[in-house]
Amino acid sequence: MSLRFNAINGLSSNSTVKVDGSAKITGIFNSNVFTLQTAREVLSEEAYKSLRSSLKAGHKIDRAVANQIANGIRAWAEAKGVTHFTHWFQPLTGTTAEKHDSFFTLKGDGTPIEQFEGDALVQQEPDASSFPSGGLRATFEARGYTAWDPSSPPFIMEIGQGKTLCIPTIFVSYTGDSLDYKAPLLKALDALNKAAVDVCNYFDKNVTRVTATLGWEQEYFVIDEAMYNARPDLVMTGRTVYGHSSAKNQQLEDHYFGSIPERIYTYMRDFETEAYKLGIPLRTRHNEVAPAQFECAPIFEEVSVAVDHNSLLMDVMDRVARRHNLRVLLHEKPFAGINGSGKHNNWSMATDTGVNLLAPGKTPKTNLMFLTFFVNTIKAVHDYADVLRASIASAPNDHRLGANEAPPAIISVFIGQYLSKVLQDVKERVSDKMDETDESMLKIDIHKSIPELLMDNTDRNRTSPFAFTGNKFEFRAVGSTANCANPMTVLNTIMADTLKQFKKEVDALIEKGEKKEIAIMHVIRQYIVASEKVLFEGDGYSEAWAKEAEKRGLPNVKTTPLALDAMLTDKAKKLFESNHIYSHNELEARHEIELEKYIKKVQIESRIMGELATSHILPTAIRYQNLLINNIRGLKESGIPESGFANQKQILEKISEHINKTADLVEKMIEARKVCNNMDNTRTKAIAYQSQVKDAFFDQIRYHVDKLELLVDDREWYLPKYREMLFLR
Repeated sequence: MSLRFNAINGLSSNSTVKVDGSAKITGIFNSNVFTLQTAREVLSEEAYKSLRSSLKAGHKIDRAVANQIANGIRAWAEAKGVTHFTHWFQPLTGTTAEKHDSFFTLKGDGTPIEQFEGDALVQQEPDASSFPSGGLRATFEARGYTAWDPSSPPFIMEIGQGKTLCIPTIFVSYTGDSLDYKAPLLKALDALNKAAVDVCNYFDKNVTRVTATLGWEQEYFVIDEAMYNARPDLVMTGRTVYGHSSAKNQQLEDHYFGSIPERIYTYMRDFETEAYKLGIPLRTRHNEVAPAQFECAPIFEEVSVAVDHNSLLMDVMDRVARRHNLRVLLHEKPFAGINGSGKHNNWSMATDTGVNLLAPGKTPKTNLMFLTFFVNTIKAVHDYADVLRASIASAPNDHRLGANEAPPAIISVFIGQYLSKVLQDVKERVSDKMDETDESMLKIDIHKSIPELLMDNTDRNRTSPFAFTGNKFEFRAVGSTANCANPMTVLNTIMADTLKQFKKEVDALIEKGEKKEIAIMHVIRQYIVASEKVLFEGDGYSEAWAKEAEKRGLPNVKTTPLALDAMLTDKAKKLFESNHIYSHNELEARHEIELEKYIKKVQIESRIMGELATSHILPTAIRYQNLLINNIRGLKESGIPESGFANQKQILEKISEHINKTADLVEKMIEARKVCNNMDNTRTKAIAYQSQVKDAFFDQIRYHVDKLELLVDDREWYLPKYREMLFLR
């Protein structure tokens, strides 16, 4: 019996794993995290103050007290049964990385002891040669460094019966170049803090720190593990390269927000429990639009911690799914013809005085501050739309962007009807001759219309890649497998750069004798005029918008190899270098890494398509073809006229056509791949893989294979079908 039918037969014997959900969330939340409260209990006053200062003000931890902190962390961890520690980091592979070391060591006289010193806490030296470097490091140059990021607290990871202390770190090369997602993000957050504080001080001198906040929404699919194992394409690529749509998909819209299946509900409760222990503040869970698709989302956190928590949760979700005999699919488009998965990044900024800078205020002064940051965000997206598009470019996201459930590749901003009117009012009423005797625009009472504003934003434009949703912007184009750090690094950098320019222009007007509020309104008006073409309220899926966007001069780059070009423009280099995020070498290295990643993913998909076609699909179709031939021959020998088996002949002809087309196209695809592999230039190679392999053959081969799936006897088909993977639990 095939793996497919074994998987189907085994579903009924899959009992639901028992999960103890009796513990209150508040009772287990942060139980495996070394929080400041925990630090207060186990550290000396000196060590605690040093750690708190580092967290609150971004100061470096004093090496003199690092040993005290390390000993306190070890004592806390050992009390929970921990024997090993690791520096946990996020290299440019797209996954997390860790190398475990034990607390165990030997003294000079051979006495065994447990030890964890400050040096081991603050810095380690993992092998950097096997991680992507984009040419920054030669393969034989192995040295790299991980350095503790105190802004993200240590935590204990439980895997089976084992427990490991994880120290969140950045990862840099021997020469100081960043080799991870986290180091540039921290630099971008620092740049935003400085630029935003300077602008905030126009309105409130008490503001000394601005933090970016992030609330991500993680979409994912869950299928039975046996079904997963019977699909080599899912195992190798995370998506189904073949598979005909089932009779029912999502057209009845009955899955969205529906009753959560018991087996999935148990799985959700299990991974949520693990998440709560790790301090991940999950708040919501629900069915998504597509069958077998779900979503979870946390409470907002500071960006740095939110990024770590998302990377951590994806790992937890995968491990917990396996113990439920399930598999979680995080790929952006695991199934054709139904919605794919994104990771909406809800972003805002908050001051240390407790103000959300993207929330309308209650006085003209706070309204002006809101308007300042709101318009600067629009201007930043307008000026750097191409760089923002590059930040979410990947081979799997190319399958999703522009499809029916995802924003198009055109970066535009949706702000709703009410705020569109506000900006239009500012544009029309603020004139070049405006002076302090005409301050009517400074008295816009946005707060009086908050109910109207909120009502406007409840009907969100889901086709917009960057939408204002009441008190935050939602970057909807981020892919479900993406590390949030990449788009967040770009978004916070372009915001910092725009705010710096804004302050420079306002200060220039003030120096000329303009009143501060008047100067601010003048620059706001200029920014509205300069960036209004990026605003769009309509259907982002429509052909009309693509044509309109072209007229406006908005970029519409649909493929990753070309979208990544934005990283190497003079504008991008100046942006990242002037804000101390990336050097030219680092930027070029990341461009090279992303291109190589694209090539490898398309190459793997192409290989599995060829393998499945030649070793699974064609043999199955040929066997059924032979059955039909024997049937027709027998009928003919029995004296039945040809009209009596005309349908069999018609089916046979169709099957023969699809067999020949599949075999022919697979062979041509392999030859095209060989041509691409001989190309030396990475960009040229990536474009060739996209145009000459993926675009030229993937859909064509899939068409013929999916037709064979419909024609071949169901009992002969080895691969689990969409109706089974998506609807059988």
